[in-house]
Order: sequence, then structure tokens, then C-alpha cells
Amino acid sequence: MHKVDATGLQQLDQAHHLHPFTDLQGYSRRGGRIFSRAEHIYIYDTDGNKMLDGMSGLWCCGLGYSQKSIADAVYAQLQELPYYNSFFNCSNQSAVELARALVEVTPAQFNHVFFTSSGSEANDTNLRLVHRYYDLLGKPEKELIISRKNAYHGSTIAAASLGGMSNMHKQTRGLNYIHHINQPHWFEEGGGDTPEAFGIRVARELEAKTDELGEHKVAAFIAEPVQGAGGVIIPPDSYWPEIKRICEERDILLIMDEVICGFGRTGNWFGCQTYGLEPDLMTFAKAVTNGYQPLGGVMVGTKVADVLLSHEGEFTHGLTYSGHPATCAAGLATLRILRDTNIIETVATDIAPHFQARLRELEDHRIVGQVRGLGMFAAVELVSDKGSRERLASDAAGAVYCRDMANAAGLMVRQTGDAMITAPPLVCSMGEIDTLVDKLHEALDKTADHYGIV
Repeated sequence: MHKVDATGLQQLDQAHHLHPFTDLQGYSRRGGRIFSRAEHIYIYDTDGNKMLDGMSGLWCCGLGYSQKSIADAVYAQLQELPYYNSFFNCSNQSAVELARALVEVTPAQFNHVFFTSSGSEANDTNLRLVHRYYDLLGKPEKELIISRKNAYHGSTIAAASLGGMSNMHKQTRGLNYIHHINQPHWFEEGGGDTPEAFGIRVARELEAKTDELGEHKVAAFIAEPVQGAGGVIIPPDSYWPEIKRICEERDILLIMDEVICGFGRTGNWFGCQTYGLEPDLMTFAKAVTNGYQPLGGVMVGTKVADVLLSHEGEFTHGLTYSGHPATCAAGLATLRILRDTNIIETVATDIAPHFQARLRELEDHRIVGQVRGLGMFAAVELVSDKGSRERLASDAAGAVYCRDMANAAGLMVRQTGDAMITAPPLVCSMGEIDTLVDKLHEALDKTADHYGIV
């Protein structure tokens, strides 16, 4: 790539590049950061600023930015077979080997995988698989999908329909066979209930919605083990056992969206293992290649796969880059690191407990209403009054200010609603975790002072 001065590059970006989830008019006027390089857990912009990446890229670079073996694997594959498709009874070695490797690290019910290029495409694929499954069983009317409000499952029309974010629904006409129930967000919506009572109550909305729609029509329930983009929503302990009971009793397929939770983020390989769940379908993406290549997919459980494989007829679904050789090579190299270094086990017993313990120290801060977290991600809810949970300002302006203060101090964290959220790489040292929390504490102090909270 030819060199361009920082100012010139920013001007080109503003002139030609439409960014995702961005106020396009505002960006065309003000612009933003352009990152030029990265190493370990640090990212550097074209203005020379160094930032500790407290978001693992976009939840995906769990192993940081200095994994040479992944880059080498991609390069080697590009030299040998840069591309071939998986249509027309064809495959390639990297795709075959990654399919086997994924079966080896995922829960026992998964023996088959369908590759995509992203989590959005994988969740689209889930809809195709669910409807094909019930069609083959002679139950074509069983087509309705239930999801949750404030969930994020991607940005294609189908995936955005599955998600429950109202701002996305306002901008596009979604699929009419997808319905939503409330999220298990106790701090925001629990009222006077205990977390346990709230967890049961909100889980039973799945039962009530199934009765409303008709059990013979409801095909599947999709959810993240922990809602990531929605604000790191940790469900009460009572929630998932009740959901599991309802799905089993009502013949509802359980789809786990592990795009954020998968590959170590919760302290286990997958979030469903953390919660003792056995989903029928499991979405993955992001950390499967450590962000080095775009790859997603669906792990298909035996219950569904047996039906698909026992009937003749073409499954009329596919993507040009399904099983792309280079992306699968990146996935293989990433899984090799995760397995050979035992990093997930080390994080669960060492780094994650330290991370969560340090974050809990923020609970006494004058503008912190709640700290919630699991494994290597967490949220810090901001309030002006701990008792009433009144927010600092309207339209989440307090959290936006806090995010900006953290960014200015060299910490990349994210604001979702009135919460600050962070999901640092699994390869952080104890000292780097301390730096992250200390910088976040400083941002909280500046935010409290800004709003006059004493």
C-alpha cells in the first residue's frame, strides 16, 4: 500500500468510506481515528497514539495482534491454493481439517459444521437449517423463531430480524416470522424482584410466547449465553435452567449464538459449557481466526444433522466463500494456539479471576451502579444516584463522555447504553489488566467530576 500522510488519509476516509454503525453525516464532517499497526494488545493510530485494546478488536482478537503462526498459515495457503469453492461436491484440505478440529473442541453433540464468512451469515444459515429440518420432518408450519429484545445476531436482513435492537428495526423491514421476548437484564429491568425471581420470570416469557403463537408453530429459540453487544448482560443463575426446561418440553430447538462468547471468552471453550447447556445449533465467528481472516459458521448438532443426512434432496443454501482455504487455514492456526498453550484453562484459573476482582473494586465508585462480568468481559453501569439508579444524563451522554475520557487516556473501551464495556484479549498479563482497570477508574473520576457527582 502506498504511503499517505495522516491528514490526507483521514480526508480520503471521510470522502469515500461509509462506516458501519456510524452517523454518516457526522463522520463526513468530523472524521475519526485511523489505525496503522498493532502489536500484542496495543493498537497505534496514524497520529502516533498508542492504545491498550480493551475490546479485543471487535471481540475477536483474543490472542492479540502478534500471532505470527496465523499469518504464516494464511500466507502458505495463499501460495498453494488461494481459493476454490465448496459447491458441486468439492472441498479443500484446510476446510476439511478445520471441520474436524472444530468437532474436536466443541461439545459432544456437534459432529458437523457449515462454514460462512461471518456471524451474520451463520445466523442466516441457522434459519435455513431450522426450516429445512422441520420441512423434512413433515412440520413445515413449525417455522417461527423466538429471540430476545436488545440481542445482537448480526446485520443482514435476517440476522437483524433475529436481533432485538430497536434502532436497527426502525431502519429496515424485518422478517415477520421472528418474535421477541424480554432480555434477562436484572439491573435495568428487574424492578423489585431478586435476581433469582427475575431470572425465572423472564425465562418463562418463552413459555408464554410459545403458548401465544402456538407450540406447533414455534421452531427455535436463539440467544447468546451472555448478550455481548447489548451490554454484557449476565443472566441470573436461575435463567438458563428454566430456558433449557422449556425448550425440551416444547420441542423448541435451542440455537446458541457464540460469536462473542466462543473460544474462551467466558472461561470455557464455549459459553454453553459455562451454563451447562446442550444447544442444537451453535453460531461461531470472530475469535475462531483471532480476527486475522473473516470466518464464521454453524455447528450442527446430531439431532438436526441426522435428519438432514437421512433425506435425499439438495439443501439449497451456500456462499461463495464457504470453507475458503485461507480463512480455514487461519482457523486451524488459531485453534492450534488455543489447544497447544492451554490458554483458555490458564485464563480461567488466573487472568480472568484477577480481571473480575479488580473490576469489582470499582463498585464503590460514586457513579458506578453495578459491575457485572464473567471470564474476560464485563460491564460497568453508570448512575448519578446508586439508590434510585438514576442515570448521569439523557441519551447515555454520561457513558459516552466516560468512553471518550478513557480513549483519550489510551484505553480502547466501548459504551453501550449507560454502561462501559470491556473485553480484553486473553493474552493480557496481570500488569496489563491492572493498567486497564486503573485507566478506567481515572475515566470514571473525570466523568464524575464533569457531572458534579461527589
